[in-house]
Amino acid sequence: MDPVFAAGWLVTGVVLAGVSAPLWLRLLARFRGQREAIAATIPAVTDITQMLHLVLQGAPSGMCVVDVDMRVVVSNVLSDRYGITRGNQLSPELAAAVHQVHTTHEDTVITFAGPGGPSRVTAVRAHVQWLGTASGHLVAIYATDESEQQRMEQARRDFVANVSHELKTPVGGMALLSEAMVEAADDPAQVTHFAQQLTTEAHRLSSMVNELISLSKLQGAERLPEAAPIVVDDIIAAALQRNQVAADAVDITLTSDADRGQIVLGDRQLLITAVSNLVSNAIHYSPPHTVVSISQAIVASEDDPQTQRVAIRVTDRGIGIAKADQQRVFERFFRVDKARSRATGGTGLGLAIVKHVVANHGGTITVWSRPGTGSTFTIVLPIAPQNATAPTIVAGERSASNRRLSPHDAS
Repeated sequence: MDPVFAAGWLVTGVVLAGVSAPLWLRLLARFRGQREAIAATIPAVTDITQMLHLVLQGAPSGMCVVDVDMRVVVSNVLSDRYGITRGNQLSPELAAAVHQVHTTHEDTVITFAGPGGPSRVTAVRAHVQWLGTASGHLVAIYATDESEQQRMEQARRDFVANVSHELKTPVGGMALLSEAMVEAADDPAQVTHFAQQLTTEAHRLSSMVNELISLSKLQGAERLPEAAPIVVDDIIAAALQRNQVAADAVDITLTSDADRGQIVLGDRQLLITAVSNLVSNAIHYSPPHTVVSISQAIVASEDDPQTQRVAIRVTDRGIGIAKADQQRVFERFFRVDKARSRATGGTGLGLAIVKHVVANHGGTITVWSRPGTGSTFTIVLPIAPQNATAPTIVAGERSASNRRLSPHDAS
């Protein structure tokens, strides 16, 4: 219908109803202006709605709103991941708390077990808040992932318990040996014997304290203090040198393959310590007259097959590690053979230090082992950029650490 024709009919009707045409036309103009204002507002409201949706979905915490009938009005992705909601349904773990807030109008905070699984969310802290509005009684839930804090707290408790237990042995032993020395004051041979044992326990205690300090520093390091180019061949050579005397003492041959000239970025002393700890561990768990070898190879990165990395492998022909223990060997104070470790003065911290050194260098460490056959520990590190150059190792240190002969060959 033509707008002018329609307006004419409307004006006629208004006149017949006793309302003047000018007044009606003014009313019509006002209505038209309001309609245009509303039409102009709709896009702005839509934009605000979309913006609020993006903010909700991008929030760093799980969020949802529940009405008085326990229906989920709105939620974000993290609410599902944290186990607050399951689809459009409120999780049973939250139902009692939400009902309580609806009833009392008082906020509450609860902690519950997360869904776990691939999300690795094992602990969730939820703040349940009353949102009484004119349009209805609503409750908002804000949740945060407390899994890492819980794991760290558990690790701290375990660490304190383990340290307390491990320190009791050498400290208690030193106390007993001191008492024995006093009682054997008239027997020089006995005094000498107890003094030697006391020295051994003191060295063990000192090693444990030093390794605890090193491990504490590594666990708190966010980045390496000085990442410099280092030749992998030099790391291996220095690690062999550190362990040559210990290997000679038990008639074990240390070997390494040909130099490759690969360069990595990192802290030289830390990387030498990591490889040296693996060699030392291999010596302690190997029988006499066997071989401990270090090899290196270029491997593809697991994340990007096009990216190359360098793998350093330490292999022994020792007692091996049971399958059930292989995932635990990098834990603090874990020992495959406690009696052997105690006899060799092991602290149970060497492999834990290796794990943290490698992690701080952006690498990985894995173990392959078969009981009765031996073990291979593999460190994989990023290769330095092609334009990186490393300083040459001191000639005397390199020549000494390049020794690859058995004790019999050396004699």
